[in-house]
Amino acid sequence: MIRCADTPVERDVQLTREEMRRYGRHLIMPEVGLKGQQKLKSSKVLLIGAGGLGSPLALYLAAAGVGTIGIVDFDVVDASNLQRQIIHSTADVGRPKLASAAERIQSINPNVEVRTFETLLSSENALDILREFDVIVDGTDNFPTRYLVNDACVLLGKPNVYGSIFRFEGQASVFYSREGPCYRCLYPEPPPPGLVPSCAEGGVLGVLPGIVGTIQATETIKLLLGIGEPLIGWLLLFDALKMNFRQLKLRKDPQCPICGEHRTIHTLIDYEAFCGTTVREMGSEEKTIPQIGVLNLKERLERKEDILLLDVREPHEYEIVNIGGYLIPLAELPQRVNELDSAREIVVHCHHGSRSARAVQFLRELGFKKVVNLSGGIDAWAEEVDQSLPRY
Repeated sequence: MIRCADTPVERDVQLTREEMRRYGRHLIMPEVGLKGQQKLKSSKVLLIGAGGLGSPLALYLAAAGVGTIGIVDFDVVDASNLQRQIIHSTADVGRPKLASAAERIQSINPNVEVRTFETLLSSENALDILREFDVIVDGTDNFPTRYLVNDACVLLGKPNVYGSIFRFEGQASVFYSREGPCYRCLYPEPPPPGLVPSCAEGGVLGVLPGIVGTIQATETIKLLLGIGEPLIGWLLLFDALKMNFRQLKLRKDPQCPICGEHRTIHTLIDYEAFCGTTVREMGSEEKTIPQIGVLNLKERLERKEDILLLDVREPHEYEIVNIGGYLIPLAELPQRVNELDSAREIVVHCHHGSRSARAVQFLRELGFKKVVNLSGGIDAWAEEVDQSLPRY
């Protein structure tokens, strides 16, 4: 049984006749029953993100009768989201994800109160936003926010229901420092920038966030009800290609800087700097990678300036769409750098600009002086220069 000290108690709530009918299949389960459903109604859950993981989370928590669902997001719905973010529809493209998600939640269960936070979660606002919720569910896809959510949950004594996805693989756990390890106990340091590609760079099977997000929703409900054995101290690994689940035992790290015996972190820090996501040039002050816009590049190419367009995407991406660049995938660049002429001006591009930024940084560290990043990548080119090109 869970020993979560902060499992919410009933806040003097009663179920209406309509709710009794709606939650009938819960009420007849002895593990839930009337008191359990009242507990769900009195609970407050905060979702970090309204994307792939946040979609099934919001839908199932709303259907289950969680009384208050908060969502933090600042993005808008894009057509490329619809392959996996099932809370949004084609008609929502261009709308704020919060507006789309809140509307869908209300259509599923009008008894749910939806609280939206249209902001980027940061060290300045995280504690204030997370403080009033019982359980925090992390549906983010970047390391700075994962460490931020973890640290805020540890400082506030909140359980953090974690999930991550990439291509065909997913992970889930419950990090709750009062009962077991936190995220830093598992990952003391973030990976080097660029080592782990994002879903936008590497892709993700559309149904995968549905599986992992539903697992997160299940763990959240167990925490709220105080039933079963949650994934505290366990990391659940899922491989969709093999249809295989594995569990790894996690242990609390006594040297953990935020939940260990001699903690050194007592407040939220600069997580962008901690994860190294601010690009730095070797031997220099922090600088911004030199950029060129797609319209500027178009004009220069039309003037037939001597520019080498370097494409650092993967061959299968090049087959989808290309603008005639010389293809060297980012992973192969160190072995094939001799193919490039350092005397020529080089404009590097990828899908959206992150991989090419790393390529520019690498080349500049090798002494290439005339190398710049194409801002927004081939996606920006297809949007602003040549709308006949497919976007993916």
